[in-house]
This record gives sequence, structure tokens and C-alpha cells, in this order.
Amino acid sequence: MTEPVSEAARLDALRQLGILDSAPSESFDRITRMASQIFGLPVSAISLTDQDRQWFKSRVGVTDTQLGRDGAPCAEVAETTQALVIPDLLADPVYADSQLAARGTRFYAGAPLTTRDGYGLGALCVLGTEPRTVTAAEMTALRDLAAMTMAQIELQHAFGRIDPISGLPNRQQFLDDLDDLTRDHAGERRLLVMFDLARTDQIDTMTRVLGSEYVVQMVRTAALQLRKALPQTRRAYHVAATQMVFFAEPDVDDAAYVDKLTREIAHCSAKSSMRFATTGAVGVAPIILGTVEPQDVLRFAHGAAQDARTIEETVCFFSSANDTAHRRRFALLHDFEAALAADDQLRLVYQPRVELLQRRCLGAEVLLRWVHPVLGDVSPAEFIPLIEQTSHAKPLTQWVVDRALDQLVGWIAEGFAGTLSVNLSANNLEEPDFAARIEQLLRKHRIPADRIELEITESAIMRNVAQAREQLAALRAAGIRLAIDDFGTGYSSLAYLQQLPVDVVKIDQSFMRNLGAAANGTDEQTLVRTMIGLSHDLGFRVVAEGVETEAAATCLTAMACDEAQGFLFARPMEAGGFIAWYTAHTDPAETPRAAA
Repeated sequence: MTEPVSEAARLDALRQLGILDSAPSESFDRITRMASQIFGLPVSAISLTDQDRQWFKSRVGVTDTQLGRDGAPCAEVAETTQALVIPDLLADPVYADSQLAARGTRFYAGAPLTTRDGYGLGALCVLGTEPRTVTAAEMTALRDLAAMTMAQIELQHAFGRIDPISGLPNRQQFLDDLDDLTRDHAGERRLLVMFDLARTDQIDTMTRVLGSEYVVQMVRTAALQLRKALPQTRRAYHVAATQMVFFAEPDVDDAAYVDKLTREIAHCSAKSSMRFATTGAVGVAPIILGTVEPQDVLRFAHGAAQDARTIEETVCFFSSANDTAHRRRFALLHDFEAALAADDQLRLVYQPRVELLQRRCLGAEVLLRWVHPVLGDVSPAEFIPLIEQTSHAKPLTQWVVDRALDQLVGWIAEGFAGTLSVNLSANNLEEPDFAARIEQLLRKHRIPADRIELEITESAIMRNVAQAREQLAALRAAGIRLAIDDFGTGYSSLAYLQQLPVDVVKIDQSFMRNLGAAANGTDEQTLVRTMIGLSHDLGFRVVAEGVETEAAATCLTAMACDEAQGFLFARPMEAGGFIAWYTAHTDPAETPRAAA
């Protein structure tokens, strides 16, 4: 039989509120406990009338989470939106044969849960095992509690609980429901699935080209597809601009579930008109309820989704190792500002640069070291790439150059005739006042400009070629020596090198590993010989980095490479150790021994 239109509208109103099959909530449990206490009865429930069932949002004295709708007094309350009192179910011609009567219930009283539009969702009911009547005060209290229940339902939906774009419960509702789920199922293992619709840069591009409404429609479409794909018992949440989450069914097999997700996403993506403009990713975070902070649950799922993009997979499981690495990186970024201000965390060390033909020390490269107060020694290979991507790059370079020049003043007084090389980041070349600040530091310390050399990588130059050229030209005009660092690992175009005002090319250490090996060094020798020859033809001095064997040094000398640095000659040294090493290795007759 076709349902009446009013019943279809009532069911739609119920489902739009998103309360069916939601987790238990203390805010509702308080109301049922109060109703039970007011009537002095053992059973009370907030019962919602679905198409073919009575589902209990909250219950006291009831073990079932739902009962059939047929013959349920709460269904009558929902349909009529009128309060109902049955003093004795066994004496009532309608309910004498009902499920409740069969279970031993004799008394029933229910007040309707009615929306502002007049749709009855269910009832707040109290039940007893003995026949009884009600007082006017009791029914007034029951109606008031039902109104409070309805207000709570609509408050959750209307104020800060439902995302206005997707229509899904939002992040706050997820966190509240997770608390309730943890309370009832602590210790159980569940899989949280996060679907991230697109990368941030893709959203920015779509918004700029197509407008924000296009992104809004993308989110709405994804939410609709997710609602259709999930069974009624699984609730989806919209927790961030382009991120939606849901819990998988309990006790699923991890591998089989990932395969299922991958297939379903591929099917949906093949039909999507946005598949070429966005890169969706799915993260799956296994959690033991009650052992993980609610905020971390979402963070784990988000991290897994980002890992999926990194490894170019559709679905990726959470990795505790990756999470630990990301948290460490964040901690380093967070703590670096304090390190710059402290006197005992950052320091400079110096690695000699040696003229290959006569093995004389001509200067040193300035290297940064960080002793974290908690983490201890942090490798520069770990923290410098992080810092270079942030606003800390500017004060860091300022700190390094200032300290290096201060050290150079003292060494010059002791007879040091070499130069110091300092590494720059790509961010430095994008600072409009960078060259002026370096000149200011030189004047502050009264150091001739040609006593320092600034090193910049090829990739840093190519990030913003026009700006880099402008800054390099200003530095060169001030008399500062410039070097291309890690040459051979970036664009490696000598055509652009000849357009830059640089003095030195430093060949990356990766080309040195097999350079001196007779059996497998042919390719490396050809590459290095070519780079040295062409660099010399363009007027550049050539430095080889990472030289660790005498065989490699001998090979480089034969190729007419000008300088080298590496463990063969010396490891990075503290200031006092370096100046002593320099003094001992300025005599051309003395050949440096390999570093221990």
C-alpha cells in the first residue's frame, strides 16, 4: 500500500535531522533518567518512529536498541502528535496483544516529539510493570521533558552540528559521537575512514578559475554519494572543508576492506566530471576506542590520506612511523625560534676547502649545528630543509652570516688569509632587501666583501629566476663571491649558468662515490670531467664536494679540478680546531692525511 504523503514527509523530516542510528548521548540520557525518576518507574525511553521500527536514542531499563513499529504505542504518538496514556495494556483492546504487553509492560505514557513544522518524530515514554494512572503534574512534566528532548534534537541540527553545504554532521558532532561511542565500546578496534576530495592547491585553482560555487557543488555531490554508499547504520561526518569521515563496520578484515574501498572509489571516480581536476585520497586509521585522544583520531586519518597522495595510492593505512616523523618535524619547527634566541643551542662548525694541486687550505664552508635541549643533536640534513620553507629562513641566514663574520674578524687578526663560504636558501633570494642586509653586516664587522662566498643551489635559483638574478647581481656588484652549490643535481644547464654572475661551481658529492674506482668509475669520470671542462671554459672555478678517498682526489687533480672538500681532508671542526688545522695546512709541502 502506498504511504500517505504526510508519512513520507514525516520520515523525511526525521532523516534530515540525522539522529537515527547516532551514538548514545549523555545530553539525552539525562532526560530519560529524569522522566523515570519523576514517575517512579523503571523504564523510560526516547523512541523515534522509523519506517518499520522504533529506534531508541536513549533508554533506561531497556536492553533493546529498537523494536518493531507495528503495535507500538510510540508509533501512535508519532502519527497523531498527541500524548498517550494507557493505564493497563492488557485491558486495552488495541495494545493487549502488543510486543510491550507480551514483555510484561502494563502501564504506558508517552508525550510526542514534534518538529517546528508539526511532524511527529516519536515519543518520550515511561513504562511500568503494574497498571497505574497519571496525575496532571506528571503529564505536564512529561510534556516539558519531551519539549526539551525536541529542542536538543533541533539544537544539534541547527546550531553548529550540521554542515550547511554538505548536510552532514560536522566535526564537533563527530567528536561528541566519538566520545559516546568510546563510552559504550571502550577497548574495541574500529577503522576510521577519511575521504579527502582534493589537494589544497587544486581547490585554490578551481576557486580562482571556476568560482567557489563549483567547489560547493563538488562537496555536495561527494556528500550525496557517500550517503548513498553507506548503510543506515553508518553515519558520515563533514570534518573539514574537503574531508569527510565515517567508521567502517566493526570487525572488518583490513586488507579486504581496503580493496573494497579502492574498487568503489575507482567506480565513482570514473563517472565523475571532476576526476581530471582533483586528486582524491583516502586514509584509514585503525584505533582502539578509549586509547587515542579524539583530536588524534582525525589527525591519524588525515595523515594516512596525505600518505596516500605521497605514494600515489588511492587508499592508505595510517603509519605510526610516518606520524612520528611528522610530529618530530613539527616540533623542530616549533622550537627553532627559541633556538635562535638561545645562546647554547646553535653553533657553527667549519669544513676546510683544499686546493687540490698543492693541498693547501684556502678557506672553509660554514656549517650549522643544533643541539636541541630535549632531542639532542639534530642533523642539519633534517632541520635545514624544514627551516628553509618557513619565515625562519631570513633570521637564520642573518644569524649565520653575522656569527661567521664575527668569527672571521678574529681569525683575520690571527693571520687567516682564506675565505668563508655560507649557504643560502631559496627564500633568501626572494627577500628584496637581502643583498643590502649582507652589505650592512660586512660594514658592521669591517670585513672586505671578497672574504666571504655565498652558496646557492640550482633549484633555488630556478624557483624565481628573475628575482634570483637581481639579488645575485646586487651581491656581485658589492664584491661578494658567489657559488653554485650541489651542481649536477638540479637543472644542470650551463646555458643558464653563463647568464648568472657566479664565480664558483661546486660539483655535488654524489658524483664522487665511484670516481676513483677503476672498474665502475668510467661514467662518473666522464660526467665530472665534462662538468669541470665546461665550467672552466665559462670562467668558473670548480670545487668537488664529498671527497673521501685518495683515489678520487688523484682523479680530480688529473682533471684539473681546482679545489675539494670532504672527509679525506677533514671533517667539520669547531672554530678553535679549524684555525689550528688551517695553520698546519697552509704549507704546500705538507699533504693532509685522511680524517679519522
